[in-house]
Amino acid sequence: MNTPDSTPLQLSYDFALDRDCTTLSRHVLAQLQSFGSDAQDLSALMTRIALAGKLIARRLTRAGLVEGALGFTGDINVQGEAVKRMDIYANEVFIAVFKQSGLVCRLASEEMEKPYYIPENCPIGRYTLLYDPIDGSSNVDINLNVGSIFSIRQQLGDDPEQTGADLLQDGHQQLAAGYILYGPSTVLVYSIGKGVHAFTLDPSLGEFILSAEDITLPSHGPVYSVNEGNLWQWDEALRDFTRYVHRHEGYTARYSGALVGDFHRILLQGGVFIYPGTLKDPKGKLRLLYESAPLAYLVEQAGGKASVGQQPLLDVIPDHLHARSPLIIGSVEDVALVQSFIEDRSRQAQEERLLEK
Repeated sequence: MNTPDSTPLQLSYDFALDRDCTTLSRHVLAQLQSFGSDAQDLSALMTRIALAGKLIARRLTRAGLVEGALGFTGDINVQGEAVKRMDIYANEVFIAVFKQSGLVCRLASEEMEKPYYIPENCPIGRYTLLYDPIDGSSNVDINLNVGSIFSIRQQLGDDPEQTGADLLQDGHQQLAAGYILYGPSTVLVYSIGKGVHAFTLDPSLGEFILSAEDITLPSHGPVYSVNEGNLWQWDEALRDFTRYVHRHEGYTARYSGALVGDFHRILLQGGVFIYPGTLKDPKGKLRLLYESAPLAYLVEQAGGKASVGQQPLLDVIPDHLHARSPLIIGSVEDVALVQSFIEDRSRQAQEERLLEK
């Protein structure tokens, strides 16, 4: 009951939602401006990826309470690395989610030596999902950020030998790419070649809601992200760059050991992330198809740049499914700065060779 001093309750639908609830599937269809079969396929694929992200996020939030969620399995994967329990769980989640989709004929993951085929989908499934189920899994046991990286490619031919040989193409052939960052909030970032967009999981709705559209990388940023613990295993050009940022104001080092988290910072704030080759691993440790190429696709859509040193990363053609590559990725000016040191050292080496002759 209103009193003379009270104000009548004003009901407004403007307060029913914090923002326009643009869901991921709706956004994909709007991006493609179509309800045709291809648009619906991509929308359905992204919905399935989002479901995998929700399941993994739920597991991670309870990792310290759920038996078998933390630690190592005792196995060694195809990369020669110790396998974490969350690696296996997340890999199986992606398989389970896509098994009934009817869209994907095969899945390729850094945790599996060969692609995983879904025979019942192959007659109609026209797509392949490539993914890193949990990137930075060493961070799980200490409750730091981790992520999942994904890429969608068109199925080419029947692949009767089931080798996935048609996947050995440059990164320009990707139809879509993105990642899911599991942190204080769960964020899905994707591109289908029409800009880069971020969605935040609203647990109360169980939906990824648009939170940032048309993300654009600054041309220069203050952050450089690299594991300087490997400094003396790098090529001299990368040491030159490191000495340069140490001696000039305006740069700050940020490195977490989880590629998705470090890249997400660069995407939003600008700067450069570097994972170079070393004396022990000349091509670095990042997998071209599952990690480097999807992020390179995203960064170029956001106005940034990705390189392996003197070649654009998206131009690199892998020679096998688990091929590795160095990665220099981020703001255009910062990537160009790193490349300038590489080019200077290359030029010096060429001049020295000529003098020796």
